Amino acid sequence: MKLPDAPWFPIRTKRLLLREARESDSADIHAYASDPEVARYMDWGPNDEATTRDVLDRWTKKQAEWPRADVNLLVEHLADSRVIGSIRLGVKDLANRSADFGHSYNRAYWRKGYGTEAARAMLAVGFETLGLHRIWATADVRNRASWSLLAKLGMRREARFRRDVFVKGVWRDSYLYAILAEEWRTAKPL
Repeated sequence: MKLPDAPWFPIRTKRLLLREARESDSADIHAYASDPEVARYMDWGPNDEATTRDVLDRWTKKQAEWPRADVNLLVEHLADSRVIGSIRLGVKDLANRSADFGHSYNRAYWRKGYGTEAARAMLAVGFETLGLHRIWATADVRNRASWSLLAKLGMRREARFRRDVFVKGVWRDSYLYAILAEEWRTAKPL
């Protein structure tokens, strides 16, 4: 496998636009990145304004590179043109065509299907455009909403890693979920 010569984004879904970051997105990003509930199970945050600006600066600088194995996109809600989260797809092993993804969203947009819609679009790109064999994600075992979303995508729980990540001063357990290309093609989840 080789990385594509041209970017495979932006991606438009029924209600969302997955696109690169702009400097003007800072306030929307900070709205969710500063929320303690959003950051509760993440290995980052909650952010102060300086941290959010630093993250946005890193993202926009990284966007100048192509090809790149790790792509972070913002999730824009089309109805109100607000950035409601971010989603990342990272090719981890070119030879074995595997990647992982992660995401986070503004709490005001939780439980409305946006996370599933954006993740489904990223899985489609991974398998149908990039030709990946396997895509995986991890979730804190306490974050039921996260691992339930992964299962809804047709991903299966492959492992529970005990005390595998040191986050915010404590060791946490993580679930590993994954889906193979042939599973994606034969059982495209709703």
